[in-house]
Amino acid sequence: MDKVLFQEYPDGQRRQMLEDNCDKVEELGYMKPFSSDQLLAMKDRLSEVSITINDIEVEKKAQVALYKAQIKPLSEERRTLLDNIRNRAEHVKENCFKFVDQEAGEVGYYSADGILIESRPIRQDERQKTIMSLGRKTGTDN
Repeated sequence: MDKVLFQEYPDGQRRQMLEDNCDKVEELGYMKPFSSDQLLAMKDRLSEVSITINDIEVEKKAQVALYKAQIKPLSEERRTLLDNIRNRAEHVKENCFKFVDQEAGEVGYYSADGILIESRPIRQDERQKTIMSLGRKTGTDN
């Protein structure tokens, strides 16, 4: 088969000649090559589109950073509020007052409001020294 047919006719007439002389007209999909001018125009358009996309992505990054900066303190506050609601209390760090009850054998820690925060059994080093246990003298070394 010939590579080309009816090239001596102009486009409209060539189409009519092809249609009149063919056995059947069928719709097919195929790769139609571009001319060098069409390729050059597409390459120019590709450059323009790439530059525009890059500009938009840079702007998007700046906006995302701005939104993250706005959201971060609100997220931290939300996390604190959720913890406080879940625990029905908030964690604070402040000076508390320790009281040792020798008779009951307990130690209690009180807030500045006078509320018992924590209590535990007394440790050995917190027990009050008795007169007998202070400086036992054997009489041999002194």
